[in-house]
Amino acid sequence: MADSVSATTIDSIKEITFGSTAGIAGKLFEYPFDTVKVRLQSQPDELPLKFRGPLDCFKQTWRKEGVYGFFRGISSPLIGAAAENSSLFFSYRLAQKTARSLVYPYVPASSDLPMPALLVCGAISGSFTSFILTPVELIKCQMQVQNLRLYDSATRSSSPSASSSMSTPAGARALIVQVYRDHGISGFWRGQLGTFFRETGGGAAWFGTYEYIGAILRQRRASSVIATPNSDSGGGGGIGDAGNTMTESMFAGAVAGIAYNISLFPADSVKSRMQTDAVLSLGSDSRQHRQQSGFWTVARRMYSAGGVAVFYRGCGMTVVRSAPSSAIIFLTYEYLKKTWG
Repeated sequence: MADSVSATTIDSIKEITFGSTAGIAGKLFEYPFDTVKVRLQSQPDELPLKFRGPLDCFKQTWRKEGVYGFFRGISSPLIGAAAENSSLFFSYRLAQKTARSLVYPYVPASSDLPMPALLVCGAISGSFTSFILTPVELIKCQMQVQNLRLYDSATRSSSPSASSSMSTPAGARALIVQVYRDHGISGFWRGQLGTFFRETGGGAAWFGTYEYIGAILRQRRASSVIATPNSDSGGGGGIGDAGNTMTESMFAGAVAGIAYNISLFPADSVKSRMQTDAVLSLGSDSRQHRQQSGFWTVARRMYSAGGVAVFYRGCGMTVVRSAPSSAIIFLTYEYLKKTWG
């Protein structure tokens, strides 16, 4: 009994470590693109748009803030990426184990669960992880858009030293203190409903797509070597079970990343607007009003101002970066799992 508990604990530690490492690797690659996405999503409806599109946002950020502008606030997301992916992979595996013991005891351990079960496990994993992500993304999004207020100040000022006289944006610690002072602990979960929608649907799409594409690639590889006796076709398995090659894991991960971001992007746009309105609002009355607005109120306001298109600002940029980022995450996870698992 003690040996079983010890083995389970070690497996859990490995799962958390592998997921954390994979998340950090993916976040380092994708963060500049995420900064552009958040800035596009967070442009206030009542003011002229600061950016004409992703490329314009890239150019302005580079010209006015340099490389650091793309990585502003990355410390919080790195921690968040480690927590997010360790939570995703750990809870996904836990959900599968629970499903096998309660619903599918007849499915051999070497075989995949039915696809509907994998989708449900992915959704459960995402919904659980959303509660970890929301506070991290709140601080991250606010740090990413702080300098947008300074863009207008620099434009309005004719002084060459305008940019040097602008106040320094607050760091993560200062923002955490401010959120707690203004709204208490519950303030860190502003935008939770949007994160919950995005992660629940996104988790199902992410893991479900990865498992589906991975299974197709395994079957295709198996059929190509079926005439070879004693060949390892890598049948069954799924995530972490050495079923796919590294190239297959990367391809399946890339498609999964696209599916995740397309699935519920409007919910992410509303969430980003809720979390950044307090930073970008110009007047205190407007700021207080916006902070009290809920998910559906913000969604209706966004739709009234810009129609359906407003919910997809930055979607193209997000899809472009999600494919390689997700490929890196799954490749790193699978490599660590095969090497040390």
